[in-house]
Amino acid sequence: WSYKEKGILRNAAGFLIRPERARLSVLSGFRADPFDSYGFLDTLHSKYALQPLYFFLVAEKNGIYDKNILPSNKAMQGLIRSHVEKYNIGLHPSWQTFENVAILTREKSMLENISRQKITAARGHYIKMSLPGTYTELSSAGITDDYSMGYGSINGFRASVASSFFWYDLSEEKVTTLRVHPFCFMDANCFYEEKLSPEESYSELMHYYTTCRDVGGTLITVFHNNFLGTDKQFAGWRELYTAFISQLP
Repeated sequence: WSYKEKGILRNAAGFLIRPERARLSVLSGFRADPFDSYGFLDTLHSKYALQPLYFFLVAEKNGIYDKNILPSNKAMQGLIRSHVEKYNIGLHPSWQTFENVAILTREKSMLENISRQKITAARGHYIKMSLPGTYTELSSAGITDDYSMGYGSINGFRASVASSFFWYDLSEEKVTTLRVHPFCFMDANCFYEEKLSPEESYSELMHYYTTCRDVGGTLITVFHNNFLGTDKQFAGWRELYTAFISQLP
């Protein structure tokens, strides 16, 4: 959510920093929250029988980069549980978990308690990672599949391969059981870094799609709920996603 479920203090501070009528309209119940795209996504994914993987950020406290709804929030817990009923979910390790396996393990346990299922997939917040440290910590926390192998500033295959692979630990000279799933397209890269329009972004996305298809590779994309909502800042992205999904075989 952009406004809902953030409490009085966060909303009051947000309004003082940037007074806007939209916040008041959402909080008073006259408008839907602009970041709440989950109903739209569920309808679209159900229509095309797709099984996306949802990653949830469950940092216990907010910070400069971790501005999530806290996992103690009942609405947040309900959102997670509603997705577990139909889709696979994974952990979105917070910025605070970097080089701190104790926090990572705690967040994983928290998500497991909320979802009532074992969590084995992860994708780092802001693609924050280092090697071999991050992968060693993920493995020790019980993560078997990681989706953080990608660029945080430009699209393309960071590992130069369009298929998953088991991480090879050079320090130990052994193949591990942690499977790495490289992604090659993320909406935030197009919008914030490459400064592309939705139309230009769609062309880039389709370039990667056709290339991966032609070589028998796996195309993994990363989309955020705020891009696919109704916020005017991200106008055109919901249509981009719908067009992309609707023409897949």
